[in-house]
Amino acid sequence: MNTDRNGQLTVTLCRDLPDFADLAAEWGDLHRRCPTATPFQSHAWLHSWWLSYGTPGRLRVVLARRGGRLIGAVPLMLAHRPMPLLVPMGGAISDFFDILVDGEDSVAAVTALEHGVGRAAAHTVVDLREVRPGASAHLLFEAWSGARSSRTDSTCMELPAEPIDVLVGRMPGPRAQRARAKLRRIDSLGIECRTAPVHRVSVAIGNLLRLHELQWAGRAVNPEHLRPRFCAHLVRSARRMVRDGEASVREFVLDGEVVAADLSFRSAHLTGGYLYGADPRLRERKVDVSSMLLREIAREAQGLDRGVLSLLRGSEQYKNHWAPVPVVNQRLLLARSSLEPLLRLRETQLTVRDRAAESVKSRFPAARDWRGRLSALPDGLAFIGRS
Repeated sequence: MNTDRNGQLTVTLCRDLPDFADLAAEWGDLHRRCPTATPFQSHAWLHSWWLSYGTPGRLRVVLARRGGRLIGAVPLMLAHRPMPLLVPMGGAISDFFDILVDGEDSVAAVTALEHGVGRAAAHTVVDLREVRPGASAHLLFEAWSGARSSRTDSTCMELPAEPIDVLVGRMPGPRAQRARAKLRRIDSLGIECRTAPVHRVSVAIGNLLRLHELQWAGRAVNPEHLRPRFCAHLVRSARRMVRDGEASVREFVLDGEVVAADLSFRSAHLTGGYLYGADPRLRERKVDVSSMLLREIAREAQGLDRGVLSLLRGSEQYKNHWAPVPVVNQRLLLARSSLEPLLRLRETQLTVRDRAAESVKSRFPAARDWRGRLSALPDGLAFIGRS
């Protein structure tokens, strides 16, 4: 790359897990300097995800440095089916993808990353899912010199990062009255919320997944939530993220018993509820679990001055009670000019799959409410929580 008075721009490709592990400190610094970063681009989340889900030999992380300082990163991996692809690390259990760029050196970072991704994708199409509006990945898309294409992806629901009384005040009168009554009911029962410190994260995550399985008993639970690799990933990543102020694990206690638990994430401008579990007996006591969880996440978001409180992927009806704003993620496809036929083939594959998914949804409407959107199977989680 070119040299200027601020130092030389260099691009490298990280393909080995030990090398990626060694990036933790400088990756964390870049994550904090990137204004669009979400929790799913944190080193804690990605490194832990790879330990549970990664395939040896397929790691492809593009790194850009100026004068030795990390100013850009694109966390990718190689996939072979249904065709050679470079896809995001983090997989289907990550709600958002983005690249990391230094907010004070974004032009140089994007220029370098475009060059690096182009080299990494010498024989593949780059398929970037779940890119939020305004994400830095759009800068890479605009700078791309080869073939490119975009299409809509999942719908997310977002609220302003305000206290629960402000969120309730945004509702129509009758609905606001019902919401306040539900919150009073929670208070009258004396449900206590406690946040797990780092040394209790493992226990709290265990309670969360146990209650998650219990609440889904007899119904079509996402099977990934019940697998040991998922539990191991959540425990590993949450420990580091709680330590670094990027996550919270909460337990809700009634009469000395943990009856609900949830995991939420946060970055510079976004806080989101990721996964929860709740004892079905709470319904018998007329506890509105979503209101109970949202109040705590809203308190966390407002207290930390976060710009957006995200209900993450999915437009389930219960989320609409809070009058959120729907935000549509994008899917960005990139390829070298010589590989444009492959990119068009990938577009055709996605169109066929989307049509098949819509056909299934029309025949089985209940599938719309399951967190694995059929057009993206196998999918992960996402809720205010993932119910």
